[in-house]
Amino acid sequence: MLNNCARTLGRQANKYGRLYGTGNDVVSRMIPDFVDMSMNTISSFFATSKNNYATEASFETKPYKVHKLDTTPSTSVTCTRDEALLLYRKMQTIRRMETSAGNLYKEKIIRGFCHLYSGQEAVAVGMSGAMRPHDMVITAYRAHGWTYIMGIDPLGVLAELTGRVSGCSRGKGGSMHMYSKNFFGGNGIVGAQVPLGAGLAFAQKYNGNDGVCIALYGDGASNQGQAFEAYNMAKLWDLPCIFVCENNGYGMGTSNQRSSASTAYYTRGDYIPGIWVDGMDVLAVREATRYAIDYCKSGKGPLVMETFTYRYSGHSMSDPGTSYRTRDEIQEVRQTRDPITSFKDRMLSSQLATAEELKKLDNEIKAQVDEATKKAKADREIGLDELPADIYSQSLEPTIRGTTPWNGMPHKHVGVSS
Repeated sequence: MLNNCARTLGRQANKYGRLYGTGNDVVSRMIPDFVDMSMNTISSFFATSKNNYATEASFETKPYKVHKLDTTPSTSVTCTRDEALLLYRKMQTIRRMETSAGNLYKEKIIRGFCHLYSGQEAVAVGMSGAMRPHDMVITAYRAHGWTYIMGIDPLGVLAELTGRVSGCSRGKGGSMHMYSKNFFGGNGIVGAQVPLGAGLAFAQKYNGNDGVCIALYGDGASNQGQAFEAYNMAKLWDLPCIFVCENNGYGMGTSNQRSSASTAYYTRGDYIPGIWVDGMDVLAVREATRYAIDYCKSGKGPLVMETFTYRYSGHSMSDPGTSYRTRDEIQEVRQTRDPITSFKDRMLSSQLATAEELKKLDNEIKAQVDEATKKAKADREIGLDELPADIYSQSLEPTIRGTTPWNGMPHKHVGVSS
């Protein structure tokens, strides 16, 4: 293992030695120092004269598990400083945003259903790091993080939660119905997004643009019959769909051990190949997603991916989340597997960033989310005349039925929030 690492580090060191004009003798003396580092944070770095941080680092991920695949994603992943800072910013923003959403719900400013993504940030952020602009995403009702990742700023998310006009759906969708370009929600019916994702993948194949669709669902929804129907059609037509089971261990108050005869969700596609990935490792998720996209766009058909992750909150805000698991379990995951803390430790140990830089970034994110929260609370609601707006992209009828057949309201087109 050490010899392999030394050889890898030697190649990286020579590469960057040539790039930065470092002599081979210096590079050779540096290699043992790299080998002595933790095997989980093996890094190679070359500091400039103006700073003391690394420009790139290499890390080892947990091994992937595969089903009906001859190859696996690489367990040796590299990350540049800029990439690391962006991944960290996105994960931390989602965490801050969800904390704010939880507080707004407790203040009764957010009403109805509210499902938080805290703990699962590495899944959305890691996948976004591998996606192309024309790839599509559809997910379940735990959609706040994905909405932000797909281009909606924190105000657009939080104002949608509070039902205000600055929301991405102008306050009419709420927690479960958020959308943006190439992001199709946010779906309130358990598992219904899986066949819709297959349909989006059909559109990608029909348009011939080598795009894929990522359709996400939870372990609780994995037993829905429509998921298996979607698998069948996707494989029958070799659709470029990545079916992603975000396995956070629990459905609505039920452990997956009590609800699923098989918890190896990456094998559930049977005739569809699958991958298991550590969903708490943002770099592992990114690497697995790159592999999956390459597989699907090559015409081989769909793929099932299981991301092994964890949610800190209950199923929704009405669920305390402690009647079917212990507080000690939650605390242990926070201390040993948290996706943000783990990635932060990697960045610091590999010198991709300094503690002062990350603290400054944390403060910037906090200020941004706090300001968005303030605006989301003070913003206005839409008028009654806008309730029937944008129901259809092209309305064939001049009026929309109201509470009774004879109580019609004129359809109008408003468009997305500015």
